[in-house]
Amino acid sequence: MTETLRAYTQADATPVLQGTRIAVIGYGSQGRAHAMNLHDSGLDVVIGARPDGPSHGRAMADGFEVASPVDAAKQAQFIAMTAPDMAHREIFQDAIAPNLDEGDTLMFAHGFSVLYGHVRPPKGIDVILVAPKGPGDLVRKEYERDRGVPCLFAVHQDATGKAHEKAIAYAHGLGGTRAALFETSFKDETETDLFGEQAVLCGGATELVKMGYETLVEAGYPRELAYYECLHELKLIVDLLYEGGITKMHEFISETAIYGDLRSGRRIINEETRERMRTILSEIQSGQFAREWDEENAAGRPVYNQRLQEDFDHSIEEVGKMLRGHMTWLQEDARTAAMEAAE
Repeated sequence: MTETLRAYTQADATPVLQGTRIAVIGYGSQGRAHAMNLHDSGLDVVIGARPDGPSHGRAMADGFEVASPVDAAKQAQFIAMTAPDMAHREIFQDAIAPNLDEGDTLMFAHGFSVLYGHVRPPKGIDVILVAPKGPGDLVRKEYERDRGVPCLFAVHQDATGKAHEKAIAYAHGLGGTRAALFETSFKDETETDLFGEQAVLCGGATELVKMGYETLVEAGYPRELAYYECLHELKLIVDLLYEGGITKMHEFISETAIYGDLRSGRRIINEETRERMRTILSEIQSGQFAREWDEENAAGRPVYNQRLQEDFDHSIEEVGKMLRGHMTWLQEDARTAAMEAAE
């Protein structure tokens, strides 16, 4: 039977990180949200960013003390790795590993680099994971509304006997305990995250959208109709699923749509699809995906760049850009986001 995870709340948090200097290494979407929420929770934060990088200036403008990753790691007892996964190996080797002291804490927002050996933490330090289940801007906005985004946490190495307590305290500083905090492992967090991205959320969804669009266009239907039916209206369904699961979706779509769902859905996503999903999961579990991603990066990302450009050049992108130009609410949302980012 599948295990039900315990939900930790604010009552489970302790002030174990008070008086601890936290270095946030990487100031992208997640790093910025982590740093700002931790600071507003009363914790001592320094940002580690390259002096010549764009993040350095933004962190300074946000009012943070900013140092090079090396200097930030030297002065901190708790180091939060929020930089991109593929940068972890170099950052750890050059900036963090030489500056770790016994009893320090190394935290990751995703378990990839530890699980697949890009980072091999030494003994004598705590190694933990805290992963908000939402993008950085949502993590920040929900915190500002006195709410929070649910988080996952895990302990890979407990050298001090307080790693569990520190992970909960860090998530609490992000606002995660205002919603719910669930304990997992580096392995489970990484493998489920990669599988979801590849089979459903990114790879699966975008290929399904493109194939549906192509099927209608090949049958002679206007590209605009194909775009609306296969991409644009996806948001309606995703919002209903997000808000109330499959049950709410069925409550708010027509009976004709429900019958079409029940009649045809399993003909598109079928047992062959499930077997392909199992293959993808086994490649993640075995480390094959991570090895291929390492090799692709080492080679300069030739396949990555080619296939990404193919997506950008797809006709659904051309017609979509034109149609979205008529959606005034999207332009308003973009202006609001730009203004908030500039504040």
